[in-house]
Amino acid sequence: MSGEPIEGQILVLTAAKASVAPTRLPDLVDRAQRRLAADRERYRREYERVHADDLREAFLVEWGHWEAVGEELDMTDRERSAVRRAHEEQLLRIGRRTDREETFETALEIREPVCIGTNGADANGGEPNGATDDGP
Repeated sequence: MSGEPIEGQILVLTAAKASVAPTRLPDLVDRAQRRLAADRERYRREYERVHADDLREAFLVEWGHWEAVGEELDMTDRERSAVRRAHEEQLLRIGRRTDREETFETALEIREPVCIGTNGADANGGEPNGATDDGP
């Protein structure tokens, strides 16, 4: 796999809120991660990257993006919603850590988040490790 975009604690909290078994959510996130990682360069070209570090890149995409990804991966509505919620919670956690939570919350009113694990790869497009792009 190309990296873990969603922290374990986020998975536990999301599973508790979702109508998906806690043991099922990590597998769903892994399936989505494989699909997203395959298109990492397209995400970099087409969408706003709001965060990048050694573990993940976070993008803001058009509303309905997760519906399309879920259909492609043959996920039920509940499964798709749980995966989308995990990505949303991960982005909000990043926002809390970087003092950008309010900005991300506002952005999530009109766009959806996508977090793609980097597995320590060069997520910053040649920038120093830990650097981030300017936000939304």
